[in-house]
Amino acid sequence: MYHRCTHFVNAESFLKQRLLCITVVDRAEDAVPLAEALLAGGLNVMEITFRTAAAAEAIQRIRQKVPRMAIGAGTLLTSEQVQCAIDVGAQFGVSPGLNEAVLNTAGERDLPFFPGVMTPTEVDRALNLGWRHLKFFPAEPAGGAAMLKALAAPFAHTGVKFVPTGGINAATLPNYLTIPQVAAVAGSWMGERKLIQEKAWSKITALTAEALKVVAQQKG
Repeated sequence: MYHRCTHFVNAESFLKQRLLCITVVDRAEDAVPLAEALLAGGLNVMEITFRTAAAAEAIQRIRQKVPRMAIGAGTLLTSEQVQCAIDVGAQFGVSPGLNEAVLNTAGERDLPFFPGVMTPTEVDRALNLGWRHLKFFPAEPAGGAAMLKALAAPFAHTGVKFVPTGGINAATLPNYLTIPQVAAVAGSWMGERKLIQEKAWSKITALTAEALKVVAQQKG
């Protein structure tokens, strides 16, 4: 079994703003204006999920045309997808669950990665595999911030950090930011699929700026 040697600096570099926008891109040509809209709102990190045929090309276009944007690949379910994400320039990877084959490939290629967990057993397993930055998913259906706070408590001394994802919106964002073990909050409300399809770039910029204001207020 490959044991991941965690690189905190690599993973944490993508979480400095405490906010991550998750997007589903149906048309590769929408990738660059989407990235530019998020940047205009102040956010320099985003994730494109591997749920559409356009995902790989979308990531590649952003790496080539929008170098200021840190871009990750989400919903990585197989080792082959991890390799594809790396090949097109993804700077980090995310999975909904704790797939050891996926983690082994990410670890061997030194790709910063956020595997998904929801239970104490999964957190324990991830820590034993050497992973310290974990996606808490699906956050809201699993019990929201209260659930994550209770889940994090027994593991706080390990240095584990969570990125809650799933059903979070502008209204619930502050609830997660108060939890010390939350490195960043991930959500799709800033760049919803419909907004991208409608090319509502100014709306995406406005929603992003509003979310970052909430983060700034929490820091203050």
